Amino acid sequence: MKKLGLLICLLVIATGPRAAAEEYVLGPDSQRQPGVPQGAVTHFTWTSKIFPGTVRDYWVYVPAQYSKDKPACVMVFQDGEGFIKEDGRARIPIVFDNLIAKHDMPVTIGIFINPGVLKALSPDQQDRFNRSFEYDGMGDRYARFLLDEILPEVAKQYNLSTSPDDRAISGLSSGGICAFNVAWNRPDAFRRVLSFIGSFTDLRGGDVFPSLIRKTEPKPLRVFLQDGDHDLNIYAGSWWLANQSVASALEWAGYDVKFVTGDKDHDMLQGGAILPDALRWLWRDYPQPIKKPAPNHSGDERLAILDPASDWELVPLGPSVHQRYLFDSGMNWIAGTWESHDAGAAGLTADTDGNIFFDDISGNRVVKIAIDGSTSTFWDYFPSSSQDSRGIMFGADGRLYACEGDRILAYGQHGHGGTIAAKLQCQDLAATHDRGIYYTDPAGHEVWYVDHFGHKHKSSFPGLEHPNGVRLSPDQSLLFVSDPNRRWIWSFQIQPDGTLRNVEPFYHLESRDDTSSTGASGMTVDTLGHLYVATRLGVQVCDQPGRVVAIISPPAPGPMLGVAFGGADLQYLYVDVGNKIYRRHMLRKGVLPWVPVKPPVPHL
Repeated sequence: MKKLGLLICLLVIATGPRAAAEEYVLGPDSQRQPGVPQGAVTHFTWTSKIFPGTVRDYWVYVPAQYSKDKPACVMVFQDGEGFIKEDGRARIPIVFDNLIAKHDMPVTIGIFINPGVLKALSPDQQDRFNRSFEYDGMGDRYARFLLDEILPEVAKQYNLSTSPDDRAISGLSSGGICAFNVAWNRPDAFRRVLSFIGSFTDLRGGDVFPSLIRKTEPKPLRVFLQDGDHDLNIYAGSWWLANQSVASALEWAGYDVKFVTGDKDHDMLQGGAILPDALRWLWRDYPQPIKKPAPNHSGDERLAILDPASDWELVPLGPSVHQRYLFDSGMNWIAGTWESHDAGAAGLTADTDGNIFFDDISGNRVVKIAIDGSTSTFWDYFPSSSQDSRGIMFGADGRLYACEGDRILAYGQHGHGGTIAAKLQCQDLAATHDRGIYYTDPAGHEVWYVDHFGHKHKSSFPGLEHPNGVRLSPDQSLLFVSDPNRRWIWSFQIQPDGTLRNVEPFYHLESRDDTSSTGASGMTVDTLGHLYVATRLGVQVCDQPGRVVAIISPPAPGPMLGVAFGGADLQYLYVDVGNKIYRRHMLRKGVLPWVPVKPPVPHL
């Protein structure tokens, strides 16, 4: 594919100017050595479905030591044609041959992939070049391309390890940020990253990585970075400053990271010279697993939230519940990712004792998870209901309130329900300490208040596009409303009569650049006034001033809809993801909505 974008990248990887021979000499590991067994390289082409219609070349390197009886490690390279050349600066087949022979790295199959091109339909039309779309994007699309298309195809011929500790990924420039992004999104699949002159700039939103690294729950990754102080400085930012920011963030967050700097431009001169040692560092101590870093910085908000001794654990629901537990039909699985059209905040709430209750939507019932782990049916849906139950929450009177069909019902301890309000559309609800109820109406773009007499009061505000989840602040002075299609959580001040005033798009959530929505759904609060929001990225924890201070990684793929504190001490955070419920012990404690608590003054 002799097109401009790819040619530029190949020239970067290939032999540089004469100065390279004087300053960054390729060492013996980058030269053919006598007696070293040589691997074989095979060329293939691929037409993608995840990147529809795109065609690309890729190459597979298989070392001489490979045996089909033992799974081989895997290393993927973006802009593969440049890395596979034996007369370029990288010379990966030569370097792999030498390092594998010395046992400086394990037996590793290399996969070298070019970016895709959508071929024009006629000679007088231009092709569409996918390199930036594939490499600079911040979503998980390229990771899915590797895991769902390329790796399974290569695995048809070779025995590839599926362990994430046995997989590495590398690239330069946009291929470098792509390598990091793949491992960042899928640490369950890749845990070793090698980036040369990575484009951690605002080409497609990659400049947010330093803040995401500092906020997000640590991931089991090992990262090698390289850049020169004469790298690009253009409209998208400074590559040199961006790589420093990423390296600083990784070091601050406790990651196993190495950043090698030089004085070169946007090229592979230094990268080629240090590549053998970079690979040694990346694969050192193999096969010891790569572990999550332990945050140790005094300013790390995650230290005050996450219990280091606890991780997500699956809550056993029993076969009858496990197979029937599904979520809102508005969440559709499309090409391996969840797309939200009318996503609801699935019911997940706790009672006075810390027992958790959730919607078993396809089973038409609400299920109780007791503190001892046992499950039971709390109630079956109202027989005449034409729709599923959605939001649920206990009230001050001990009854469980539910959005069910076109009404709000309240159920006592024995499952007997009564209608609180009817002829409405309710997505989620929040019960106050004085028996009032707030509920969201996405179709009407409204938030409603039902007082203790059953009278309804409407609140409509400009910009309230899709009101979804709804929760109260710990002292019940504010009402929070999520919108899956926006990146803000709305904050309303509750007036003495229950009406809402002084609304602001207050909480600023993080989002991926491949979608305009955060997927914000269910919410809960802790005693310090922090707001926990279920989103596409995980549970985003916001402080009182409205800033995301931590992102708790999701326990599994799928839509994260509900989130609630439960357990005897209200220190277990429960989430519903996909068709399962998980929990983990936290250092923070939840709040029961019928016991208002004034949070402390925050750090501003």
